[in-house]
Amino acid sequence: MAKINEMNREKWILSSFPEWGTWVNEEIDEEVVEKGKLAMWWLGCVGVWFKTEGGANIVIDAWFGNGKRTKKVQEMAPFHQMKNMTGGRLLQPNLRGSQVVFDPYAITHCDAVLSTHYHGDHIDINVAAAVCQNIKAKVPFIGPKKSVEIWRSWGVPEDQLVTVKPGDVIKIKDTEIVVLDSFDRTCLVTADEDIRGVCPTDMDDKAVNFLVKTPGGNVYHSGDSHYSIYYAKHGKDHKIDVAFGSFGENPVGNMDKMTSIDILRMAEALNTDVVIPLHYDVWTNFKADPAEILMLYDFKKYTLQYKFKPFVWDVGGKFVYPDDANKRQFHFRRGFEDAFTDEQNVPFRSIL
Repeated sequence: MAKINEMNREKWILSSFPEWGTWVNEEIDEEVVEKGKLAMWWLGCVGVWFKTEGGANIVIDAWFGNGKRTKKVQEMAPFHQMKNMTGGRLLQPNLRGSQVVFDPYAITHCDAVLSTHYHGDHIDINVAAAVCQNIKAKVPFIGPKKSVEIWRSWGVPEDQLVTVKPGDVIKIKDTEIVVLDSFDRTCLVTADEDIRGVCPTDMDDKAVNFLVKTPGGNVYHSGDSHYSIYYAKHGKDHKIDVAFGSFGENPVGNMDKMTSIDILRMAEALNTDVVIPLHYDVWTNFKADPAEILMLYDFKKYTLQYKFKPFVWDVGGKFVYPDDANKRQFHFRRGFEDAFTDEQNVPFRSIL
């Protein structure tokens, strides 16, 4: 047993972080995906790990950092995207609201690292370092120009960097990555100069959406896209089984996340089978309740004849398509399946 004079802050951090250790890493490694199915894990924010029947391991927007950690800084940095958007000065109180459920340094298999855009909660130096250090094969890092520039600045080898734009298609084992337009208008106001009166033309360099086409189903990852009527074009052009959308409660004066009705409109426009909200977990100042999506869905589904279904996930949880397509809410394994395997060690049966 440890003694108090042997403990210090570093030992506490190493013994307690990441909170889930390598549990999810091990679950991913152990998963054998059946033919015609696709397994996915929500890693927090909009980070999702994909595993296919052909053994493709693909991760999109994995990030395991944090938000604000001290109140000592009072104002946002000059030209921060939220300062540009709102004209406000006060530091945004976006503390991390969800636990870190994955250890990037315990990654054992990875066939591609994808980033939808270059904002700090969608690209991670620890993921880049772990993949480059742990994986002997030259794993491609796939993203728009701005994401690739960040990976390059961190030291990811040039021959592993893949710059993409809408219209590109990349093959990874049994999976096709189709690159589509992003509608992340927060990216358009991300600039380190005065852009008032300047019409932006560089969205494709800043952000993209991905359609991950696998033998077990096609998944639309919208990154941090806002709502756009062009979702309907993507829905007409592609078969989409599962769609992820960034959901949150926007503070007054700010428009950074899709609302509950936006999530439903996106799902209808994409003609998806299942829609899953993400991102609402991570920032305390954008905290939202996905039960609102379920409530609005029930209110509108018969009038509008919705053909899709919403699903509420939990960070760290696994979703298998199509097995879980008709489930409404996720719940972790409850355990104790082997109750009464051995005789109970209790004074008498009626004690419990």
